[in-house]
Amino acid sequence: MSTALASTTETTVSAVDVGLARVAELVELRNRIDAEIAGSVRAYARAEVDARLPQIAADQVTVEQVEATIVDRLGRALRVSPSRARVQLRIGRDLHAGLDRIRELYDDGELDQPKVAAIVAAAAHLDTTERTELDARLAAHDLRGLGQQRVADLARTIVAQVAPAKFAERAHTARRDRHISISPAGDGMALLRAYLPAEQGVACYAALRKAVTEHWVTPEPVTRTRGQLMADTLVKRLTGTAPTEPVVDVELQVLVPIETLLDTDDPLPVELPGFGPIPAELLVEPGRRTWRRLITQDGIVIGADSRRRAFTGVLAEVIRSRDRGRCTAAHCDAPIEHLDHLHRWSDGGPTTLDNGASKCAFHNLVREIPL
Repeated sequence: MSTALASTTETTVSAVDVGLARVAELVELRNRIDAEIAGSVRAYARAEVDARLPQIAADQVTVEQVEATIVDRLGRALRVSPSRARVQLRIGRDLHAGLDRIRELYDDGELDQPKVAAIVAAAAHLDTTERTELDARLAAHDLRGLGQQRVADLARTIVAQVAPAKFAERAHTARRDRHISISPAGDGMALLRAYLPAEQGVACYAALRKAVTEHWVTPEPVTRTRGQLMADTLVKRLTGTAPTEPVVDVELQVLVPIETLLDTDDPLPVELPGFGPIPAELLVEPGRRTWRRLITQDGIVIGADSRRRAFTGVLAEVIRSRDRGRCTAAHCDAPIEHLDHLHRWSDGGPTTLDNGASKCAFHNLVREIPL
């Protein structure tokens, strides 16, 4: 290797090392800032609780309402959703309730917020003494070298040893909370999630894999991947129809730009409220039983039509579709649970499209809490 080439290589390696060192510094700085935010969140929450104690004592508000108010204000200050604001509140609170060593690592920039949040979540049902024991046992491990999931697993394992009765009760509670949820995945797709007891989840997945194996041993040509076969089997078993067949009694709300109606070559996509844009041609694909077109201009609903002869609650459906299936409160993208009047009905506000607002359960509740 020539002297010039060696010098250039050394210079490049040196620049890379400097760049990586700077990245590491910025990561530690971000972690320290997050820790400082957690401390400020705790200070604000304590001050807010102290200020509302007279109202609590006089039964003017409940403790739960005060917490909801704190979460709402934190969400707006942090510019995050209520669920993330609640996580911030719990981190700020619980790090001062026995998790001293974890808080020190957080303050020093050695742990990031996702790892700290995982530890706090695992310890949510513990008292201060039990959290102190958890903190001491976690200190025996190099948490900085573990991934977030491994930190979460380690914390839960220690919690099960520190407070076995509480751990068992938490597991029983989790089973009672089993549910199904759906969320957008982009590109006209959706994520259907099942929150199930572990053995039931494994059994469901095994049944779908078995269906794939049974299909592969038939004379029918294999034209789909394992994942496609499992997804198609799930749809068929839940709805009774194949994905290529119409689904009975399903209506889709579709936001259609007026430009698309006036010019079929216009590139603007249509939109499924809550699930984002999709190509307009997908509307005519098999599997769509009926749809209601809501005409938009610059993103605002200006009209509607229907492929069905009658539909109850049209105004409510238009509002939900106009707001894309999401709460309209700042920084919140939770699914719609309630429709409310922007200008209160009790104050003379009309029940009209312009005066309708989509809210999640949390923000609908917060609005009614006395200040």
